[in-house]
Amino acid sequence: MKFTFPKWYDLHAHFRQGDNLPYYIQSHMNMACAGILAMPNTKPPITRVMGSNTDQYWTIESYLNDLKAAGADAFDQIIVPLYLTKETTPEMIIEGTQSGLLKSCKYYPPHGTTNSEFGAPIQTYMDNGVFAAMSDTGVILNIHGEEHGLSGEAYFGKNGNAEDLFYKERVPKIHEMFPNLKIACEHITTKTAADFVTQANNNVAATITPQHLLYTVADLLQGLKYHLYCLPLVKFDEDRQALLKAAVSGNKKFFAGTDSAPHTHKQTPCGCAAGCFTGDIAPQLYAEAFDLNEMNKDVFEKFLCLNGPEFYGFEKSNQSFSLEKMPSQTSPLKTKTDTIIPLTVGMERPTLQWTLNQND
Repeated sequence: MKFTFPKWYDLHAHFRQGDNLPYYIQSHMNMACAGILAMPNTKPPITRVMGSNTDQYWTIESYLNDLKAAGADAFDQIIVPLYLTKETTPEMIIEGTQSGLLKSCKYYPPHGTTNSEFGAPIQTYMDNGVFAAMSDTGVILNIHGEEHGLSGEAYFGKNGNAEDLFYKERVPKIHEMFPNLKIACEHITTKTAADFVTQANNNVAATITPQHLLYTVADLLQGLKYHLYCLPLVKFDEDRQALLKAAVSGNKKFFAGTDSAPHTHKQTPCGCAAGCFTGDIAPQLYAEAFDLNEMNKDVFEKFLCLNGPEFYGFEKSNQSFSLEKMPSQTSPLKTKTDTIIPLTVGMERPTLQWTLNQND
């Protein structure tokens, strides 16, 4: 079984900074990406649109230049969202849009994930005119959808969690106040989030990662597979099945966004860094997930290659790649100084069920 697809867009990925940047970009090129949405939680964060970097912040303009210099100029499209902080103003949104550099803004729950300590509570942007300005200018809101400041079972339990609460209480209010605001609910992990996206208007969409389609919290805990540790956490099988149902439904609101996150030191004496690295292997993993529901080529193509570009206003790629149902091997990504462990190697299952081939 072999299928040919237009090249796809990874609409949520991390590329970090520094000497390893070209390696991370190449890993996305290797898996036939036509474009990327590169997360702004660098050190320091990308909290300004134009100008030069400082010790306190980076700019979209400068990071785009860094990405292109490291090889990302080969992509058809690159979006770098603006990291929302308490210092973000409506004027910054308007001026950023006029510059042509600002396409989306990223909400991080304060202290909710890697390098998210600069975020402010989401009510801040509902009250200060930032979301209104985004709605008026067509800037997309990328949401890490978890309630911040929770502990114990309120954060993660069988009867609810931080994402459940966020999609029951926060996002519906945003959508009601700003129905024209385009919202990308990123890396959703729960049935609650999938149901909300399905029921909302067409300005709301969601990305789903391969790990949340394939694994549950049991896979994380059994043997403490820390390479599966990501935020939001993988959930229960009811949630995984709801995500898979949404992905294979053909609904244009759901599309690929890997949240691939390379860490040079995944496990440390102080804990475990959050993020699964799926560079080089994401389409193969998505295909494996779709196999769980009997692979439908047309539906898979919509999810991986078409729905996301349509939501972001990109043209479908005129280049192609193929996936063949044939085993292939995963290996660690080696840079000059580091070794990055892919999710499948960390899960002790380096053999993939599918093989990807570029169609040059």
